[in-house]
Amino acid sequence: MPFEQLLNNLNPQIVASLRRAIELGKWPSGVVITAEQRSLCAEAVASWEAQNLPKEQQLGYVAPKTSKDPCSAKKGDEQPLSWV
Repeated sequence: MPFEQLLNNLNPQIVASLRRAIELGKWPSGVVITAEQRSLCAEAVASWEAQNLPKEQQLGYVAPKTSKDPCSAKKGDEQPLSWV
């Protein structure tokens, strides 16, 4: 079955099951997934999400930095750390 056809057959429940298998490293039956299977599952999940979900809901989405984000401080804006 071609990859594109496989993607067309996926639904949210199947994608959730694939994500869970990737996270746990095993199938629902308990059988360990191989590195190749994990890679293919990740590719299928990412492709399906890119076609069916907004960017904010996709796996690996990182929100843009805001000015209030402490991690976006510019060099020289550092403030001393105070221990309470």
